[in-house]
Amino acid sequence: MRSKTLSALAATALALAGLTACGGSKSGSADASTATSGTVNWWGWTPTDTATADGYIAAFHRQYPNITVNYKLVNISDWVAALRPALASGKGPDVFDMQPGAYVTQFKSFAQDQTALAEQALGADWKSKVAPIGISGLTADGKLTAMSVGSVYAGMLWINGDIFKKYDLQPPKTLAEWQHVCSVLKQNKVGCFVQGAAQEGFDQDTLQSIANSVQPGLWTKVSTGDAKWTDPGIVKTFQIWKQLFDSGIMQPGAVGYQQYPDANNDFLTGKYGMVMMGTWYTQYATTKAMTAALSAAGVSGAEPFPILPVAFPDVAGAGNTSEMYGDADFGLAISTKSGNKAAAATFVKWMATSTEGQQAIADQLNDLPAIKGVTPDFDKIQLVDPATQKAPVQDLITKAGSITEPRESLLSSDVQTAILAAATSVATGKASPEDATKTLQQAAEAAGVTFK
Repeated sequence: MRSKTLSALAATALALAGLTACGGSKSGSADASTATSGTVNWWGWTPTDTATADGYIAAFHRQYPNITVNYKLVNISDWVAALRPALASGKGPDVFDMQPGAYVTQFKSFAQDQTALAEQALGADWKSKVAPIGISGLTADGKLTAMSVGSVYAGMLWINGDIFKKYDLQPPKTLAEWQHVCSVLKQNKVGCFVQGAAQEGFDQDTLQSIANSVQPGLWTKVSTGDAKWTDPGIVKTFQIWKQLFDSGIMQPGAVGYQQYPDANNDFLTGKYGMVMMGTWYTQYATTKAMTAALSAAGVSGAEPFPILPVAFPDVAGAGNTSEMYGDADFGLAISTKSGNKAAAATFVKWMATSTEGQQAIADQLNDLPAIKGVTPDFDKIQLVDPATQKAPVQDLITKAGSITEPRESLLSSDVQTAILAAATSVATGKASPEDATKTLQQAAEAAGVTFK
């Protein structure tokens, strides 16, 4: 736990105050002055729960009451189609979410370089104060396209603690145990596991977790070209992926499901006992976020229930721990065509570099803070069931701090599209794992990936 010392607060205040004195900024970088009034329109696909975004904004307003921040939630499946014309027209957001990987490639030309902003807020050694995973994935062509707000990690499951307790079940550690859990739940007319298999990012998470059970690190090797997508380990990964559907672990109609809102709502409304989500789901361990999410899912008067993070099972049966992986969840980019760059810079700096902003990030449990040393204050966070949730949630946060395997940042949009096509074709029986991985390899080569 990290206490807010007077010296830390003073250092932050001095850093922010110094931004005004610095005045000038690098050519093409965001206005580094510190505005205290204005309006900032922020577009994002995350936080997916507007209550979480409202929490960040409320904390910001306590320090900057005369800067209005309007958050617009855009479904991730609509993100590219909505954002590109808005940015091109100059009538879109002042600040927008930026994710490592394909989004940086697609939107870097619309983003101000924030290198000067980072230096002025945190000093010349700013890189040493920020989680490395939050810098590399958001940098392109020497430009820092966005300031990382925090990181997220995937590669585990979340379970409904009440359902598992009611039917005296333990989190599955193998494929056979997973099938047993599903059998018991189905006998009691409860869904087992739910996933939006129509969305690439979440299929990729499950596939990467399976691959880490088959051969740790193999997914990263094929992503960098150090191994081919036709590698026997990736073929086996897709074979196990197909087993999830054939054995009934995946819910009926999974390939027609979106993770948000379909799978998310089905899990939160108690229809299923398990879901594939990452550390961003930790927010729903709290009474506040769970209650808001239930309301958003259309459940009136429902009681929050405890969710618990559990390890992804060793589905390959090889004795390997399926390690987690992650990236900067999102950075905040400032539009090159924004008419409110000074106010936007103030908001981004507060969110990404200030003690208060990063503590707000930590305490929402949606992201792990970008600034090193900031941790959630569990004395102030109200979990649904602290007795069962506090230890596993703290363990998850501690474990995530040592993760280095990337999630999205190594893959282009073309390769990600090919992964979705391979996943759905195998799931529906339209292609064998061998044929699907051959097609995936061809797509990666066509996208310009060089393989050894």
